[in-house]
Amino acid sequence: MLPPSNLPASPSGLSRARPRRVVVKLGTGVFTSAGKLDTARIAAICTQLAALRSRGSEVIVVSSGAIGLGMGVLGLAKRPRELPRKQACAAIGQGLLMQTWQAGFAPHGVVVAQALLTHDDLRLRSRYLGVKETLAQIAAYRAVPIINENDTVSAAEIKFGENDTLSALVASLVEADCLIILSTAPGLIDRKGTGRIVPVVERITPEIEAMAEGTSSETAVGGMISKISAAKLAVKSGCGVFIASGAEPDIVPRLLDGTGPGTFFVPSGSRLGAKKLWLAYFQRPIASIRVDARAANALRAEGRSLLAVGVTGADGIFAAGDVVNIAGPDGAVFARGESAFASSEIPGIAGRKGGEVRALHPRRKRLEVIHRNDLVLL
Repeated sequence: MLPPSNLPASPSGLSRARPRRVVVKLGTGVFTSAGKLDTARIAAICTQLAALRSRGSEVIVVSSGAIGLGMGVLGLAKRPRELPRKQACAAIGQGLLMQTWQAGFAPHGVVVAQALLTHDDLRLRSRYLGVKETLAQIAAYRAVPIINENDTVSAAEIKFGENDTLSALVASLVEADCLIILSTAPGLIDRKGTGRIVPVVERITPEIEAMAEGTSSETAVGGMISKISAAKLAVKSGCGVFIASGAEPDIVPRLLDGTGPGTFFVPSGSRLGAKKLWLAYFQRPIASIRVDARAANALRAEGRSLLAVGVTGADGIFAAGDVVNIAGPDGAVFARGESAFASSEIPGIAGRKGGEVRALHPRRKRLEVIHRNDLVLL
């Protein structure tokens, strides 16, 4: 894997050494129009990805399109609003989506593998590790995973929301060198300034985020806002991110050799470890532990574990081992971690020193409320 320090600040200078692993995300608009397939474009993209594989890179595809294709089969002009109707469209379109990818890769002797995920598949640690192992085995079999959100069963509480986020989570999960997000957008456009594509983003600032806009497509969700959000996640896992148009000829090799039009997001030089990435980005905790100012400073500035003496209370219900937010005295969430104590136990230990906690819980191996290895700053 290319270390972040070897990735330059410009796509024109991107290292020509082959990436070990690439995640390519394709939006519905790349290969469909009004629910109809653009088979020529799909064939062209498959040719590009097969060539990348032939040079030794692993390729993982995150593909939207199931709902859009289902809409086409049913003759629907607009994306349904009701969840059951969207789920039905996904169920109808997903089989056609997989057939499409297999047909595109077949001339290159490449087999595809379907992987449908919900947020719970990556939020729960055991399932997260299971998905990682499965994708590794698919790669060992020289097949290309085609990943999509399991829209047929996904409800609000287990949805990713859109596949830009899913692609960034997958890139983090498999420790990809780069994520290529292909859509109808040619890149991040400076609409309030030059009106041109921003070629390089070294750091995602509020000014960069202000350039993003949503989408008006009847078959898609997200738009540039979701792509910027996905890039923020991916770069912190040491993954470079490209945003470009899937309609550009030979866009994948051109991006990787630094000649393709689009926007390149430089990966962060301080990559989070796998466990801390999982805590920071794969969770949606609704409960929290409140801490005082001294404890907040110890966590932020000194990298300490959270001790009971700094805890002031808890909000919500959680069990020991659950992931919870950590809020400072002002109520703002600044960290997240696995709590060694249940919410029902917090009132009894809040503000107490280690010896007192030991007396209350003599069988506990650890007295830390959240150990520093199980905690991440947000």
